[in-house]
Amino acid sequence: MKRPSLIAAALLAGGAVLALSGTASAHDRVARECGDPGILTRITSKFRYQVRHVPHLPDVEIADFRRIHQHRHLPSSEKWPVARRYCGATALLSDGRKREVWYLIENGLGFAGMGDNVEFCVSGFDRWMVYNGRCRVLR
Repeated sequence: MKRPSLIAAALLAGGAVLALSGTASAHDRVARECGDPGILTRITSKFRYQVRHVPHLPDVEIADFRRIHQHRHLPSSEKWPVARRYCGATALLSDGRKREVWYLIENGLGFAGMGDNVEFCVSGFDRWMVYNGRCRVLR
């Protein structure tokens, strides 16, 4: 009995993922808008994880987003093979405070190249200066 090649197995696995998801069609390949509910939900979830696992951060959650806007878009090209959308918003936190949130959506850089990658920074919560002072890298 012959074993299937690694390439054939990868193609079968990729086809199974697409068949199971049902929605991983052109929608995932198109650059999402800054206000896409899926993107905002991911930011909210990742922020919740961050405040629970980074020492000395207040135990708050993002309750809502306001003033969502795009401030820069870099379409894919030879120079930039990945489309990038830079967005900003005001996050209303569960303690009643407002914080600026900056985020980047990279088209097609999700898990295994499916979906989008989202990087974000909430002003005042970048304790280890990953995105430089006051989220400067994502602004």
